[in-house]
Amino acid sequence: MSYGPSPTPSPFSPSSVSSSPPRPLGTDAPPTCEVPHFAPVRVRGGRFPLSRLVRHRRRAVAAGLAVTAAALVAAGPRDTDRARGHPATEPVRERRAVEMVTAPVRIADGATVRLLRPGDRVDVIAAEEASAGDARVVARGVRVTKVPEALDDAVDSGALVVLTVPRTTAARLVGASATAQLAVTLC
Repeated sequence: MSYGPSPTPSPFSPSSVSSSPPRPLGTDAPPTCEVPHFAPVRVRGGRFPLSRLVRHRRRAVAAGLAVTAAALVAAGPRDTDRARGHPATEPVRERRAVEMVTAPVRIADGATVRLLRPGDRVDVIAAEEASAGDARVVARGVRVTKVPEALDDAVDSGALVVLTVPRTTAARLVGASATAQLAVTLC
């Protein structure tokens, strides 16, 4: 006894498959059509490359010269002592490093020293006390390392500046400060 609608068979159920015999392979393909006749395709110059080079001698000579030049450059002389293409020059003489020292120097004008800051470059000038117009430059372009605080009671005696100078210049500064008054100019 059935109480509902009858079930519909699914497409994959065994009752929906036809009972016809299976077809042989290839029978479900479309029918073949006839291909039209055409001339064969040929690439120019593919057969005889040597005869083509003979016909184009200028190109062959240029290619041969280019290959020869490249081979000569690659196999050229290898001088590791000098750069290629530049004339040999005399070797540069090594300079000895100058030993720098810090030298405290008393400058006659204390107000001038207050204008200086560490890192400034100055020329130190020595003015002889005996002769009025005789002054000479003792040090050129030396760097100010430190400007110490001035004491209130030492205004008349000048102010102290610490300079970084070569050792030979330091000796000249000490010698000049013993016999002359020193002044500075900013560079």
